[in-house]
Amino acid sequence: MQCLWLDNKQLTIREVPVPHPAPGDALVRVRLAGVCGTDLALCSGYSPFTGILGHEFVGEVMSAPTHTQWEGRRVVGEINVPCHDCPTCAAGRTQHCPQRSVLGIQNHPGVFAELVTLPVANLHEVPEGVSDDQAVFTEPLAAALRITEQVSLTPQDRVLLIGAGRLGQLIAQVLVATGCQVHALAKHTVQRNALRERPVKLLLPEDLPPATPSFDVVVEATGSPGGFAQARRAVRPGGTLVLNSTYPGTTEVDLSSLVVNEITVIGSRCGPFDKALALLAEGKVDPLPFIETTFPLQNAALAIEHARRPAAFKVLIRPPS
Repeated sequence: MQCLWLDNKQLTIREVPVPHPAPGDALVRVRLAGVCGTDLALCSGYSPFTGILGHEFVGEVMSAPTHTQWEGRRVVGEINVPCHDCPTCAAGRTQHCPQRSVLGIQNHPGVFAELVTLPVANLHEVPEGVSDDQAVFTEPLAAALRITEQVSLTPQDRVLLIGAGRLGQLIAQVLVATGCQVHALAKHTVQRNALRERPVKLLLPEDLPPATPSFDVVVEATGSPGGFAQARRAVRPGGTLVLNSTYPGTTEVDLSSLVVNEITVIGSRCGPFDKALALLAEGKVDPLPFIETTFPLQNAALAIEHARRPAAFKVLIRPPS
């Protein structure tokens, strides 16, 4: 089969053997895949990975030898593949299993390919009324929803979102749905224009209070040291700082200020697929305006380059049917 292969920061289209599902696994034909900021970071050497990139997808189950009832279903898949045997898994924290593999990120071939295997336990059937273009956003939407599982938000809370790119736009919609007071610091005009459709107060860096931070919760979604610094300056004493992006390299942090001001820092990543699919089915989140373009799989390397452009929204990759 055809795939996009990453090796030592180099991308190539190559032919690899068709994978065979192990007991408990399904062989899934990838219908559509999305380029994520983590994919771009891996291409830049964020973490050592050699193999097939990609973890956002919607597909169709072609074969599931031990779970034949799944064959023919349209699905999305959770990206963490845990061992199910360690104390962490036994405690229900499978997404933090120390022996886990991660789809297209760590020790597991990804979805920028014609076919992929995943445990049936990772799959979620896509509701009939949800299109492929919507379903491919399930994984990042679930990541956005994870914030609301970790932080209880009320209409009285002043929340600042820093970063309004591919993931940030979904986070904004999720935050608005909680009823909190959403503010957003968006760098690019196209990002700001997309947010104007929502009850979000748009801010510029100079609008942030220089001396007295006033935000109860700040969500940092840029994955950049500059974004982190802005987020830290904006959160009030006793407030919460949510980090919802991967950071290449190291970032300097004034730990004493976090202690003195009693700032709660929360890392946030993988979230609930079932709730994400329900929001898409109910039309409560609309990701379609964020699709910028779609590339065929044979041009997937160009798709990665296109997604690197400043202010690029979602770039999709479509394998041959």
